[in-house]
Amino acid sequence: MASDSFSVLLSLYMRRIRASASGVATEIGLSREAVNNWRNGVSVPNPRSRDRVVACTRYLRLTETESNRLLSAAGFEPEFPLQAESVGAQPFAVFQDKLFAQLAQAMPYPISLLLSPAHWGQPPFRQELLARARAQYGEGAVLHIQPPYSVSTAADEYFAAIGRQCGLGEVTSDYEFEAALEQRLLAGERLFCLVSRFEQGTPALRETLAGILRSLSEMHSGRLHLLLCGGEALADLKYRSGDLSLLNIAQVNHWPEPTLDDLVVLARHRWPEQPWAVPVLAALQDLSGAHPALFEEGLQWLVDHGTAALQGDVVAAGELRSHLLGSARLWQTFLPLAQAPASRQRLAQLLQAADLGRARPYLQDDDLRRLFWGNLVQVRGAGDAARLHWRCPIVREAGLMVLESCSNE
Repeated sequence: MASDSFSVLLSLYMRRIRASASGVATEIGLSREAVNNWRNGVSVPNPRSRDRVVACTRYLRLTETESNRLLSAAGFEPEFPLQAESVGAQPFAVFQDKLFAQLAQAMPYPISLLLSPAHWGQPPFRQELLARARAQYGEGAVLHIQPPYSVSTAADEYFAAIGRQCGLGEVTSDYEFEAALEQRLLAGERLFCLVSRFEQGTPALRETLAGILRSLSEMHSGRLHLLLCGGEALADLKYRSGDLSLLNIAQVNHWPEPTLDDLVVLARHRWPEQPWAVPVLAALQDLSGAHPALFEEGLQWLVDHGTAALQGDVVAAGELRSHLLGSARLWQTFLPLAQAPASRQRLAQLLQAADLGRARPYLQDDDLRRLFWGNLVQVRGAGDAARLHWRCPIVREAGLMVLESCSNE
């Protein structure tokens, strides 16, 4: 429909935060004229511009659903698969129950980190988390902070935006934000604060935000419950500096691997008109390694071509496999590791290994850490038996294809 055209959506989202064409252009690395052409419908993003459109969604502070909508209007795959609006049975319900129960019981510092790798969103199923928080803490006691994306945002503008998100009125500095939030705690309120997309902005600003929230949680024990959501950069604040780490007192939760039951619910929410058979979804789970983007791309392929590929049609199965091997999500994660000769050699060694070593709370190896947060490597087993493995054969084969491509250039 016309309302879903790229130009209309881009104009709508830019007006909402009063973003200028020059501001967007600076953030995503294009000219002001190019952005104006997009906004006026003169041109649309070319197939190589997906990363720029993704950067645009972050700058415009779009939700996961809005980001997917803008990308779809531009002809690209969604950035946050499997996040469609849902009713009825909810995936990951048991995990979310456990997460909130743990936070409610955490004393004296109810601070929890929810860590998730690429392609799950930050955090996954954000609206469901907020709905649970409102049910547990009350509508007026739930704050939702989404830090500004722009790396050029000054500290006063950064905290002014966060203050507005929290309903604290006009604040003009980090100190005023801290003081205004503390006033609510001094009044005896118990507050819950969800920080989503924590890793947006500069390291210095997000560290200041984390420091303020930690300080208030410590000073007002049990009154400020924090759920900070992110990935690698948030994990750094827990582990990298040992006992001196800014968030060393926080509990850590990793977004769980989806079960077959979760994937069945997700598939039926995403395409309710499709008669999804559980054996078909189980076969796709195995083929994709339950990688959220690969699983969704596989679902879309089955919608377009039929489920014969996973019901004994060898030719169709090969076509589906080839389709997943060419996933842009896999290539964009592998490519940075295959640019220099030394890193290519290291990647080649890793791709030949079925077992990638012992899983640790924090991976010191830069390459393994990047692969883990890129969602290409997963943890299997628990405790001392936990090991790192490639997510599925398709991931390894895609890595070898990228390696060969870069080696031949």
